[in-house]
Order: sequence, then C-alpha cells, then structure tokens
Amino acid sequence: MSAAPPPRELLLIGGGGEMTLSVDVAVQAVEQARARGLRTHVTNRADTLAATPAVTAAADAATAVDFARPGDTADWAAGRAAEGERPALVFGVREMAQEAVAATADALGLPGNPPAAVRRIRTKDACRAALAAAGFRQPAVRVCRDASEARAFLAATAGPWVVKPRDGADSAGVRKVTGPDDLPAALAGLPDREAPFLVEEFVEGGEFSVEGVFVGGSPRVLAVTAKEKLPPPHFVEIGHVLPADISEETRRSVEETVTAALTALELRFGLFHVELWLTAEGIVLGEVHVRIGGGWIHRMLPHVRPGLELYGTVYDDALGLSVDLPATLPAPERAAAARYFAPPEGRVTAVTGWDAVRTHPAVLHAELRVCPGDVVPGFRSGGDRVGAVVVGAATPAEARELARELVASVRFTVEPVEIVEPVETVEPVGAVGAVGAVGAVGAVGVDAAPGVPGRPEVCVDLEPRPLTSSFRISHMTIETVDHLRLRLVQAGRTVGEGEITADSGYGQDGPAIAAEAEALARTLAATCDDAHHRADGSDPVAPLRAGLENAAADGVGAPARMLVEMAFLDRAARRAGVPVWRLLGLPEPGRVRLLHTVPIGEDIPLDGRPLKIKLGGADDERILRSLLGVPAPLILDANRGWDRQDWERLRPLLAELAPAVLEDPVRDPALLPAIRAALPGTAVVLDEGIATADDASFAVGTAGGLNVKLMRFGGILPALDALTDATERGAARMLGCFLEPPRAIAYAAQLAGLCDWSDLDGHFWVSDDRPVPSYGLDSSAPGIPRIAYTPEPARGEALAI
Repeated sequence: MSAAPPPRELLLIGGGGEMTLSVDVAVQAVEQARARGLRTHVTNRADTLAATPAVTAAADAATAVDFARPGDTADWAAGRAAEGERPALVFGVREMAQEAVAATADALGLPGNPPAAVRRIRTKDACRAALAAAGFRQPAVRVCRDASEARAFLAATAGPWVVKPRDGADSAGVRKVTGPDDLPAALAGLPDREAPFLVEEFVEGGEFSVEGVFVGGSPRVLAVTAKEKLPPPHFVEIGHVLPADISEETRRSVEETVTAALTALELRFGLFHVELWLTAEGIVLGEVHVRIGGGWIHRMLPHVRPGLELYGTVYDDALGLSVDLPATLPAPERAAAARYFAPPEGRVTAVTGWDAVRTHPAVLHAELRVCPGDVVPGFRSGGDRVGAVVVGAATPAEARELARELVASVRFTVEPVEIVEPVETVEPVGAVGAVGAVGAVGAVGVDAAPGVPGRPEVCVDLEPRPLTSSFRISHMTIETVDHLRLRLVQAGRTVGEGEITADSGYGQDGPAIAAEAEALARTLAATCDDAHHRADGSDPVAPLRAGLENAAADGVGAPARMLVEMAFLDRAARRAGVPVWRLLGLPEPGRVRLLHTVPIGEDIPLDGRPLKIKLGGADDERILRSLLGVPAPLILDANRGWDRQDWERLRPLLAELAPAVLEDPVRDPALLPAIRAALPGTAVVLDEGIATADDASFAVGTAGGLNVKLMRFGGILPALDALTDATERGAARMLGCFLEPPRAIAYAAQLAGLCDWSDLDGHFWVSDDRPVPSYGLDSSAPGIPRIAYTPEPARGEALAI
C-alpha cells in the first residue's frame, strides 16, 4: 500500500511583527489555513520569531529566513521544493514581506502578484507615476536626496506639502510642511536620514481606504473605511469606522476607481488595502497595498459581514475551491469602529476606567499595553500606539461615538519625565539659519531654556494677512488683519498651539499682542506644568487659571491672554487625551448652528438660513423693509450705529419685523429699557465694550443679554464665568467672534453648548475656507477640535454659512 501524500502546505512568509495587531493577523491567517487542512510553515527573522511565540505556536513549523532579502527567501523555498517540500500556497500578511512573497510565488510557479508590480507599489513615487500615467488623479511628487532638492520642489509647487519616506509603514516619518521653515524638523524626523525621501503636494479632503480581496484574479471590494487621523504635522491614524458613512453614489464611484487602479497596476492576488482622499475635484488615490489594512480592520470586517474569512477566501481561491462572494455584495449588515489610545507624554502613575471598557458588551477587542511605571514617549507613528478599542454597533455613527466614548473614559495620570531624543543639525532652510531637530525659531522669539523637563519652548509668529473680501460695519471697513500663532514645542514637535488674528480697527496691535503673549507664555511655561498638577489628582486647569488671572491683574491684554490660554489648554487636553470641552467639563458642542453674517453693502440671501445683518448705515430703512415677510430667523446688529432719532424712525419697522435678536442697537444705554419694552419678543444683547465680568453683569441687567467674544474676555475661562452668571440670571446668550482663523473659531465653539446663538463665521473672511451650508466639530480628538465641513446641512437644521 502506498503512503498517503503529505498534507498541502501554506508558507506564511514574514510571519507576524511584534505588535499585538500584527500577531493577531498572523495567528488568524494560520488558523484559517489549518481549518482547511493546510499544514502551516512560518518564516521570519530569528529575533522576531523568538518575540512572537503565539505565531510559532499556532503554526506547524517555523524557520528563520530574512524576508528583507526577497531573492534569498525565494532561493530557500526553491531549495525546499527541490527536496520534495513544495508548498501549495505562498502568502504574507506584513507590508515589508510582500516583495518576498511575490518573488517566492513567482519562483515556485504558484499564484501570486507579479514581483515587478509589488516593487512598484512598494516604491511610493513609482506607484504615483504609474497611477498618473494610467489617468488617475495624483498629487505632484518628487524624490529628493537632500534639503536643497526639497526646497526646490517647494518653490516650484503649491503648498502645503508632505515629507515622507520613500518606502515605509505606520506613518513613521510622515510630516506636513507648510513652508521652508518647517522642512528641517520634517527631515530630522525621517527614519533613515541618509536615504532618498519624498516630498509631495498635500491633498485636502476626507481620508478613506478600500478593503478587498482578489477572486479569480479580479479585485472585489468588501468595504470602504473612513479614517480619522491626528492633526498635522504628523498623520498617525487614531481611528477607523467601517463601513464609511458615504452616499451610495460615492461608494460606487470609489469602488470603480479602486478596482480600475488595481487592474492598471497589474495586481491580481491576495488581499488589498487602497488609501484615497475624497476632494472637491474628485477621488485622489493614495498608497496601494496587497495586504489587509491595519487598525484592526481584520477584526471589523468579519463583524460587519458575518461569516467572512479574509485569509480563508484567499486560500480557497488559490486552491481552486469555491469562493462564496456574490457578484454584487449586499450592503453591510452592521458597523464597527476602532480607536487608539493616545496618552499624554510622561511616566504613567495611574490608569482608571480600563476594566469597565474591556468588559463592555459591544467591545470586539480591547488592549492596553501601558501600566503605572511605563514611560509614554509620544504619538508620532503607528509604532507608538499603546492600545485600542474595537466595537460593534448598528450604524457607523453609533460605532464611532461608542469607540470615542470608551477610549475617552480611560484616564491616564502621568508625571513629567525627560525623554532624550537625538538632536541633529540639518542644512539651513531659507533665511532661518541652521536649526536642530527641535524645529525653526519663531518670528518673534523662543524660550531661552529649552530641554527642561515639562517646560516647553515658546514660538510666536506674526504675519499680515489680507481678508478674502472687505468687511464693512457701521463705523469701519476692514481689509487686513495680523495673523498670530503661538506654539509650545517639546522634543521638536508642537504640543500646544494657539492662533488668533488682530485687527487695528478694534485697537488690536498685532506686534504688541505678540510680545505680550510671548512674555506671558514664557512665565507660564516655567511655573505652570499641567502634568505635575494632574499627578497629585488636583485640577490641571487651576494653575493656568491662576496664572492668567494674575496676568489680567498686571494689565496683560485680553487678546494675548486668549492666545496663551488657547495654547496651554490645548497642551493640557492633549496630555489628558481629551478634547478641550471635556477637560473643562462643558457640554459637547458637536454641530454648531451658525448665523450667516451679511456686512453692510452686501446682498442678503433670502433662502431660509438664519441671518445676522449688519446695520447702522444710511440704507437701514430700505434694508428693513426688504426683510418684511422673510421666514428666516433675523438677528440685526447695528454696532451702536443708532441714536435716539434713528431708533424712533425705525421703531415701527422693527416692531413689525420682530427680529429674534437685536444686537447693540444704540449708542446711549439709557434707551435700552424703551427698546426692550417696544420689542417684547426680541432678545436684546450687548456686544461692544463687553469684556469683563462687570461689563457682562451690566449687559444682563440693562439689555437682558450679551454677546461673548473670547478676544475681548481673554479666553474661555473668563468667558465661561460670564456665561454661567448670565445663564443663572435667565439672560440671552450669544457666542460671537471677530474676523478670526478657523482654529480660534473652533476654540470658541467649545462654549456653544452654553449659548442660545452662535455667530461663528468670521473665519470665512480670513482663511481660504469656502463658505459651506453647514459645519460641525470633530469634538473627540484630544486638544482643540477641528471644524468639519459638510456639503449639506444635517436633517432638520437650517442652512448656515
């Protein structure tokens, strides 16, 4: 009787990496092979095999072979085949092993991707060139060998840009660059500073990835995933939601583009993970991978599509078995989300809330790899992740929110510790001069004592910036503002940031504010270490509040105090791993319902959106008559442009219009009681000159309402006190702004949940952001949230600029 043939073998090249996620992927790949009767043989570097016992224990055999040399792996496998140990299938789950997988499959005549095609997509600039040649949208990119070549590319293209390794993973060394001054720090952060690197144009748009499998050599999309990333300069993914909450039309367009691109790139085997952006101009393809996506997507997909076996599908197809994937996949039955922990830097002294998270019934997977005594260095790449939570839910929105809530409920207490990082001098850029890895010097100045544990450097920049269009109110026309940015920098990266604009028309002197803010920030950097105060359980905001109150008593102006407060609260919230609103115990702002501000002399849109119309000019009577019968909520702002005669003349029209809010109607406050009596259904609020607690109390007492602007009060903390008092007294509360950058607007919006009206559209005159029907806030990321623009308003929400 002849001996039974040996079982067919899966050769898993590269095994799993040392990270928990990589081990989990490799173990699943081995288990799904063994479930099909395949013997499993894992190869990896010797040190990694020793460090991943779970993978070797799951496999039938393991051999130390370095996948970084694809030819050596192929030769080793061919030698085994010559001795009768020929695998039936060659596969790999790690990014860096894919060239070895392709070379080995090609050498053995087994199913796989062409080695040249895998080399092309692994070399990012070559992949971009191939996609562009095939007609797909791609950002401009250049391979650079030194800083001078990078500067030349910046000079020849429109920014901002991204610096990244030519061949890398986990977002390591990927950094946003807004100008030549940012280049030294970006180059210093590259993993291999001697190797060529890429500089490419930054793509503005929502980031997504497409997950799928090749069946019969053709790509089949399984899901589109929405990505959430930490804010620049780094691009580390902080979470994923699957499936992405996009329209069916967009999903089809994404799937068609990705499958066409994969075909053009001559890929045909295994799994795929394709990154892309949805921009105003259309789909822009990013990196292409022949592996499943990271971020626990391998756990999320089977939850969303019950019964799906990712690796088993690949094995079945390669071995000629039936693959149960219908030509048109049905919509996912449910949703999943993953979110990573991002603890503040320092030595962990306590962790609370973890047990409740890991036992939550909706959790699909949860891990936390730090405990008291561990040092957390920061979050610059995927390798810096210390844990994650993966949840399942009925809808993408529910999954996203649950993952955010669970991660935010775990609190880390840390103490400062000096983290020594190499500082390397790089070639001078522009006129800044030679700087180290700590980055460029600000235009106004830097802290004179860098490197002190817990004490950041202070960098302040000032730049005159013209408005996108003139802004006219009753007593002036604004054309230009001074843009000020204050950064707290540690270990070469920004750990806290504030940003405002100053307008001389309101008596705001940009250079003077910059000097005040720099001096105040230096003082607080030396005396106000929020990590130290959190370590003993005390309020992390208390020392900052005290320092700012002392500064106010010493005569430091409100704009400078706001700029400094913003940077230090941003730092404290990032360290705590929570957004500013949560750090301060405020209601979540979420989607902010805006007013559409119409300056004097501009056309008034009559399409139902809530309007804030600037008055106080010679044409007021005509404007008011034109508004009769308009269904939109009306907020009228005269900026103290009326005297008693104007009020008497316009009173009948105002009584007929019955505006929702009348803001700063008259110069003489003695007229306010009569105005309130004549307009019983209108909230009268004061804005001009309301800058202190006493001013706020006066506004509430005489007008019944106030408009709070952080630039006048000196930040969130003093404004919060005024709003709390107004709420207790039943007054009308409006949240306002000057012409300010988006970051300052998002910062002010932390108070939106405490106000009746939000007049926060001043950034559309300052930035390149185009007015949109609606926007909300990304209120989950640590620090100051970002404005999230959407093309349509939420259901039941009025349009806003």
